[in-house]
Amino acid sequence: MTARRLSLVPGGVHSPAPKRKAGALRVAIATQDMKSLDAHFGSAKRFAVYDVSRDDWKLVEVLDFEDVSDESGEHRTEGDHRITPKVEALKGCHLLFCLAIGGPSAAKVVSAKIHPIKVPNPQSIEDVLSRTRTMLRTAPPPWLRKVLTEAGATEKKPFDDED
Repeated sequence: MTARRLSLVPGGVHSPAPKRKAGALRVAIATQDMKSLDAHFGSAKRFAVYDVSRDDWKLVEVLDFEDVSDESGEHRTEGDHRITPKVEALKGCHLLFCLAIGGPSAAKVVSAKIHPIKVPNPQSIEDVLSRTRTMLRTAPPPWLRKVLTEAGATEKKPFDDED
């Protein structure tokens, strides 16, 4: 299975992986319709990839997959040929939002330094991005501060300044 990368090409020059805006988090959202976070990791036909900063967000690219799982929730070894290409295509993302993700898939995502976030119900992509931006503006939770530091989007605070 290969991923098709659909990206905006400013100035007509295509690069293999768009550069991330300084201070932004790269966020991937599992979607079937490009309007909602509405897919499980394994069955997602598309991942909408955004750069999200305190002030705005920008669509960077769309990753499109043809060979996806059936959302049965069963872990099968032959599914590895579907998981690995998705994880490889998502490298460089910091957060991954999806409705569900199995244990083996989550382990591969985490080992690629991508923080998976399961959302209990479908919701609009705009709502997900807005809440992410709000978390960046306000006091981010500890797990997000760690992601921000690792992404180079914020400076690591000395121990004395921690909550």
